[in-house]
Amino acid sequence: MGYFDAASAAPLHPVARQALLASLDEGWADPARLYREGRRARLLLDAAREAAAEAVGCRPDELVFTSSGTRAVHTGIAGALAGRRRVGRHLIVSAVEHSSVLHSAELHEAEGGSVGQVTVDRHGAVDPAAYAEALRPGAALACLQSANHEVGTEQPVEEVARLCREAGVPLLVDAAQSLAWGPVDGDWSLLTGSAHKWGGPSGVGLLVVRKGVRFAAQGPADERESGRAPGFENIPAAVAAAASLRAVRAEAAQEARRLRELTDRIRTRVPRLVPDVEVVGDPVRRLPGVVTFSCLYVDGEALLHELDRADFSVSSGSSCTSSTLTPSHVLRAMGVLSEGNVRVSLPMGAAEEDVERFLEVLPRAVAAVREKLGAPVSETVVREDVLVVDSLGKRCPIPVIELARVIGDVPVGGLVRVLSDDEAARLDIPAWCAMRKQEYVGEEPADRGTAYLVRRASGAARGRGAASAPPPRRGCATDPRAPAAAAVRPDARGPLPRPRPRRPW
Repeated sequence: MGYFDAASAAPLHPVARQALLASLDEGWADPARLYREGRRARLLLDAAREAAAEAVGCRPDELVFTSSGTRAVHTGIAGALAGRRRVGRHLIVSAVEHSSVLHSAELHEAEGGSVGQVTVDRHGAVDPAAYAEALRPGAALACLQSANHEVGTEQPVEEVARLCREAGVPLLVDAAQSLAWGPVDGDWSLLTGSAHKWGGPSGVGLLVVRKGVRFAAQGPADERESGRAPGFENIPAAVAAAASLRAVRAEAAQEARRLRELTDRIRTRVPRLVPDVEVVGDPVRRLPGVVTFSCLYVDGEALLHELDRADFSVSSGSSCTSSTLTPSHVLRAMGVLSEGNVRVSLPMGAAEEDVERFLEVLPRAVAAVREKLGAPVSETVVREDVLVVDSLGKRCPIPVIELARVIGDVPVGGLVRVLSDDEAARLDIPAWCAMRKQEYVGEEPADRGTAYLVRRASGAARGRGAASAPPPRRGCATDPRAPAAAAVRPDARGPLPRPRPRRPW
């Protein structure tokens, strides 16, 4: 079984399991009590805090354990904003932050605050200069992840932290994805983490608030964890989280080199093995075990199911895996292809033979999904020199498949107008144009949905694009044995036969 979704949750580290079982017998009492059992529990909790603080690079009294990484983010943002309320109510985030940060930003905005969002480049990285411009008067807090959870791109935290410090604005760093590999560099002010990302037990988060940072914990007062994480401490889980963090750090340097070689292998070979693939994320500044790519003409959820049947567990940022049927906010902010998106995140200890088997299975899985999906015939009309493709009511990747089918029916310089009401088309059609060397003209309003204009820039689209599109199903309108489709003029002269038959794909 190839478990390749460590960015969601890493398998429990053997050291975490040992520490958890051992501390269950010693850490069950109330650490606030002065009797023997309470003192014993307090010693375990203090030792866990010291070990975690050493790994993070902070003082033990700056770190508290929370019930999750998400809770740490929510508590950190709310407390920092409340502590600096007199300065202002403006919050700065990047466009690719984890949903826990963006949900906190939405709540802050709903309560009367303002939010500024810093854009990213096509690799998913922020420009420090853009953060500097966002640090306007009245800024209370800035947030920046250390590395992206979907594409693995590392952010320039050290430089952004310096700019924030110069502007007098605290920076909160969501370090959930990177803490396993080392401490976060830079003069940051607050930091959060989540134990299940590095092989610790689930339900344990870290919140670090540096000394000197104005912080006002929200909610009812509580004496536990400096008032920042109310409720009885889960001492066995905290001990296991700290022990596993120390253990993975001891292996990090050597394992990072090994996993980076394996992900480089995937990054290099997937585009050679599978036609029409875009590998996304920064090729150099990225987490060692994460590689993400997107496949044209593929339903993301169907591809994940196909890989699961082959005993590979991966995740996706594709629109098809979301209950909202929209692309992930990360892929959308990057402006990259979202169709058939696959994130491979290798856990520590991932076997080389599993990676090789994945590279053998993937091409067959993609081909099977493309064959099952087919390519429904598009409803087209010719308006002067514009070919109109009506994909209203159809979800991506269908609009892109229909665009690929008809681009060869217009002369070089001619336009295809794709009508779509799927939000993913706004991302996927321009991405297809970039991959196929066609010109994306832009979008314009339509009676329903949006019209996306594509100009045929070369005659190369039919050759490579057609070869990679799914074959027609027997008996469908694109089958050469089926009757030829008709082009319909918008005037009253009725349907006319096409000047030449559609080629099979």
